[in-house]
Amino acid sequence: MTVEKAARKLGPARRSLWIYHFNASGCNGCDIEFAAALTSRYDIERFGAKLVPSPRHADVLVVTGAVNSLTRDSLRMIYDQMPEPKVVIALGTCACSGGVFDGCYNVAGGVDKVIPVDIYVPGCPPKPDAIVEALARIRGVKERKAVCEVKRDGRGKD
Repeated sequence: MTVEKAARKLGPARRSLWIYHFNASGCNGCDIEFAAALTSRYDIERFGAKLVPSPRHADVLVVTGAVNSLTRDSLRMIYDQMPEPKVVIALGTCACSGGVFDGCYNVAGGVDKVIPVDIYVPGCPPKPDAIVEALARIRGVKERKAVCEVKRDGRGKD
């Protein structure tokens, strides 16, 4: 999918997507591609996405790298600090499944072994186009989670 098609899918956001990035011990390949998506060529900020320095302000958690024994607790703590509805993106093969590090003595595996993942973006590293497409899919995921939260609180119809 091209960047333009992804932009049309995202449409005018009612609220900006605030993104918090966490590197769970990756090689930085995915981090570089994520940074490229923030630059002027792909410019995810024109779609309403913004990188924030605190998980307490974030709607979206982007995790890169395989989760190991040192980062497992930090990832769980960051996830718990985020307000509802929260969306988690596993960016890269290592974040999706553990990648080449899966089976190592200190690697827990992919992000989904520690916290629930909503969107998987495979690739080693994934292209910025794939990152933009994932951000375009977030709006639908957030709306579904908000509806489920309202139903769970008893404020909506079953």
